[in-house]
Amino acid sequence: MQVDHHHTQTTSGKECCDHDQQHGVAQKSEQHGHSHDDDDHDHDHDGESSGLFQSRWALWISLSILIVFLIVRFGSNIVVSKPVEFVLMLSAYILAGYKTIGMAWRKVKRGEFFNEFTLMTIATLGAFYIGEFSEGVAVMIFYEIGELFQDLAVSRSKRSIKALLDIRPDSVTVLRDHQQVNLKPAEVKTGEIILVKAGEKVALDGILNSEIGTFNTAALTGESKPDTKRINEVVLAGMINTDKTVEIKVTALFKDSKLSRILEMVQDATARKAPTQLMISRLAKIYTPAVFGLALLIILAPFFFVPDYNFQQWLYRGMVFLVIACPCALTISIPLGYFGGIGLASRNGILVKGSNFLDALTKIDTVVTDKTGTLTKGVFKVQQVETLLDQTEFLQVAASLESYSTHPVAQAVLQHAQNIPLIKPEEVEEVAGHGLKGKVQQKNVLAGNLKLLKKFGITYPAKLESIEETIVTVAIDEVYAGYITISDEVKEDASKTITELQKLGIETIMLSGDKSSVTGKVATQLGIKSYYGDLLPEGKVQIVQELKDKGKQIAFVGDGVNDAPVIALSDVGIAMGGLGSDATIETADVVIQNDQPSKIVSAIKVGKITKHIVYQNIALAMGVKIIVMILGAGGIATLWEAVFADVGVALLAILNAFRIQNKNV
Repeated sequence: MQVDHHHTQTTSGKECCDHDQQHGVAQKSEQHGHSHDDDDHDHDHDGESSGLFQSRWALWISLSILIVFLIVRFGSNIVVSKPVEFVLMLSAYILAGYKTIGMAWRKVKRGEFFNEFTLMTIATLGAFYIGEFSEGVAVMIFYEIGELFQDLAVSRSKRSIKALLDIRPDSVTVLRDHQQVNLKPAEVKTGEIILVKAGEKVALDGILNSEIGTFNTAALTGESKPDTKRINEVVLAGMINTDKTVEIKVTALFKDSKLSRILEMVQDATARKAPTQLMISRLAKIYTPAVFGLALLIILAPFFFVPDYNFQQWLYRGMVFLVIACPCALTISIPLGYFGGIGLASRNGILVKGSNFLDALTKIDTVVTDKTGTLTKGVFKVQQVETLLDQTEFLQVAASLESYSTHPVAQAVLQHAQNIPLIKPEEVEEVAGHGLKGKVQQKNVLAGNLKLLKKFGITYPAKLESIEETIVTVAIDEVYAGYITISDEVKEDASKTITELQKLGIETIMLSGDKSSVTGKVATQLGIKSYYGDLLPEGKVQIVQELKDKGKQIAFVGDGVNDAPVIALSDVGIAMGGLGSDATIETADVVIQNDQPSKIVSAIKVGKITKHIVYQNIALAMGVKIIVMILGAGGIATLWEAVFADVGVALLAILNAFRIQNKNV
């Protein structure tokens, strides 16, 4: 058989470079957010927005006090004595900022002086020290409002991603002792029969026990096209039954369903940070102490150069500098940008295992792709059976051994022999890249490609070398017994995919275990100039390694099981048919759920859109901050302008990050 199949399942050797990142961006590490380890400042990340607003009642009282005071003082020109103003503003300050002040104190006690909480506390207390009570309160209030909106943004992004996939029903109808019993999906065992009514979601993976059923797979693949299943065909959790009530025989526990594993993968993706995020995190460790140092210089250095040095005046400028230097716009909008990218990809049936892989996709200049099941449908059909034996006997032996393989070619043989009773084979072994060997009724049987026959020294007719189609050759007791011709067809969007990749300046190379003649025929049909056939797994690894040695940035697209070694070697491993193979989710960096090659282009575009918006946010935040910091140090910007600039930039960056979720790819 000239297709590289029957390989052992292998997990990827690729390890994410940032596994030491213990918390996802949705949790907002203490360095840059209000996810305090011992308080509940943003306890409701996963709750409703209204709940988060209600939880900050003290902040709204503080804001009300400030507004009333400003109206009385400036709107009505009523003079308020300093002691009364101090008491009012101190009350408002404590109501608004007690959590931030408490967090700053706890961090200082742990020796962590340089952080956002300490920065804001020093700046606002400095304002109180020089008598600018209302400005100190305003800074704290607007800082807290900015943080509240950031918390809401993170919560919304996290929920939007989770909602895409966490579509598992809360209950399921099980047939037990001819009775219908409602249970939680986690309580259902494998082998049990569940009933799914029209309009209901399938709760567990299984095989159809009814004659026929129609399902909407949009939640899993992004495609709303109905999928008709027949008896004994696979039905997955998350699909929606669009027709009559059907019975499904459960084949996997709730926790082991494809949907549960996909959901787990997307949740884990938020913890894998892109190089840009890691750079900002590293920069923050240098940036914050540097800001404190510069603020100190602004306050003290003029003493040696300015003749009429006024400590309070320069202290005020230092406080303005501290406020505007707060790095929240960067530390939250960048992770939000990557959140948006992961969400956009998910909505298009593409699961990205981490924001680091979104970045990696933008650098790809060469897509190396497998043929079978990637650019071709992988739905093989037997075209011809030629044997020296009785055809039924020959098919029985071949199909019995092939029943131990999940490869599409093996499934085609089984489908063709569906009316022939199978015999349980013994001592079955897989010969990677070649086929299977085993015993059927005490006879030694080989079933695989021509390389398998050569490996075991089996003589076969020379004409087999010239057959272009995929063939399964069979030998019984070390004697050639015949072959089965099988054909595949190219996917509808494969040609368009190659054209789109070329427009993006990306070279496409096709690798296959199939014969070079078959590989060349498909490559010519699709417009692929570089292709290699007759490859074993190590041959694919060698070619990809040679490309990497030339400095190419490689994305390899394969089935995620047979091609695990080369997926591990590539810069980005992309698995096609994530719903068809358990190992794809574990092996690849990106999983395309609906088998469409065009999603490769979509994944690259999502990466580019995400990176573009993330860089916009960096430029926006840094540009505005540098301008206002200079103005503040020069005495032109006040604390009011500093806090509005800080919060305003943060909110603009968040809104810009949300644009990703509305993009079309």
